[in-house]
Amino acid sequence: MKRLIPGLGAIGAILGIAGLVVYSLDPGLLRLVTLLEGLALVCLIVFFVTHYETVKAFSSRRSTRLGFNSIVMVLLFIGILSIANFLVARHSTRWDFSETGHFTLAPQTFQVLRGLKQDIKFTVFSQDRSPLYATYRDLLDSYKQASDKIKVEFVDPERKPGVARQYGITRMDTAVVESGEQSTRLTAASESELTGAVIRLSKNTKKRVLFLEGHGERSLTDTQRNGFAILKEALTKQGYDSGTLSLLQESAVPDNTAVLVIGGPRQSVTPEEQDRLNQYVAVGGHVLIMLDPDVQAGLEPLLAKWGVELGKGILVDLQDRIAQGDLTALLVRTFTEHEITQDLTAAVLFPAARHLVFHEDQVKDWDYVPLARTSPRSWAETDLKGRVVSFNAKEDVQGPLPLAFALTPKKAAEPGKPRAAVVVIGNSSFASNGYVNFPGNTDFLLHTIGWLAEERDLISITPKEPAFRPFIPNPAQERALLYIQVLLLPSLTFLWGMTIWKRRRRL
Repeated sequence: MKRLIPGLGAIGAILGIAGLVVYSLDPGLLRLVTLLEGLALVCLIVFFVTHYETVKAFSSRRSTRLGFNSIVMVLLFIGILSIANFLVARHSTRWDFSETGHFTLAPQTFQVLRGLKQDIKFTVFSQDRSPLYATYRDLLDSYKQASDKIKVEFVDPERKPGVARQYGITRMDTAVVESGEQSTRLTAASESELTGAVIRLSKNTKKRVLFLEGHGERSLTDTQRNGFAILKEALTKQGYDSGTLSLLQESAVPDNTAVLVIGGPRQSVTPEEQDRLNQYVAVGGHVLIMLDPDVQAGLEPLLAKWGVELGKGILVDLQDRIAQGDLTALLVRTFTEHEITQDLTAAVLFPAARHLVFHEDQVKDWDYVPLARTSPRSWAETDLKGRVVSFNAKEDVQGPLPLAFALTPKKAAEPGKPRAAVVVIGNSSFASNGYVNFPGNTDFLLHTIGWLAEERDLISITPKEPAFRPFIPNPAQERALLYIQVLLLPSLTFLWGMTIWKRRRRL
């Protein structure tokens, strides 16, 4: 018996460790864990009782006390770290020391995130080497910090092509946002876009976008090059409900219409229809009008009420165009600062567009913003037939010329009522199946519809640009830096080290 008792200490330690291992592998085996820990406790108690004098003598040694103190300090340090880690994990706080507050979310975003009642999942299809990857990561980290309802997953389309096909991803740096059965997708990594998607999905109803028909407009069901089928699919992915409307059959635009689109009519719109369109705008409606050049849609009287005149001819640009392409295939890069254009990073391709004119002196109750312009080396060509394209000062109009307007009433809307908005674009083919997949076209079109649908009016978040002020030294400063960094500082460090070495050597 006396021979077995010394081994009880080792047995008790082994049983205690075994109990911890079993619990970590399967917390459900509580009975086995309790048995192991109970036996370990009994063995250790018996061992210490039978070896009380030995333990007492051992503990009275100076080396034992010093070692025990060291162990206690280590355990206390580990305990403090564990408690601090526990608290930080559940009550974490972040500080943004960047000059522009680049990593601080806007108050509007905090309000939206704190009011979430259902989970929102962001699936970002990007790669580590992509320039937008870090932007998505930093923003979504802040979103997760603000709300536990935000779930994030990054997917590399090259490593997981099956997941990309499942979501229908055709463009890198696309984020799919899901909540329940609703989903939308983003191509711009900005706070306003992400928060707008969260707002859109947190609502139970979808906003309705109607397309006017009956005048030869581009069809939503046409899958050929000139149709709007891809546009309809894009709107569906963005969470909108799209359909058609004939004002020849309906006496008014339905009240639940968020945006009414007039997409490239080829025949004249009757005066009665124009009156119904004007009444819709007058009560806070939102209209997107896309008109191609050399097409008489008869909308001049309606546009004149808003101060807009359709320019004659076709826009030609020697600078902003497709390389080696048609002079009328404009690749517009000049945008005015506006909620529609603030996140645009790619040029917009406008094939065969016309310019627009706003008569500010004739209309006093509408504000306008020219969203997109041609370059200074452009003009409106009034005669493309029978001669080489060249600027004629007598007949043509010198650029730069606007080809897209955003119009809003100067008078603020009454509380609780929508504010009217009209966007006029001098081209409709940029939104057709043949061109809408061009990156700039998709972004410009969806931003326009989102702004008209008051998705972007719900928040007014200014993009934060990181402050970057490079220091470019002159020759004198370069020599000073060379002397200080390469000669002075290393020499001082060497001398200081030698001085300390000599002092320690004398001790």
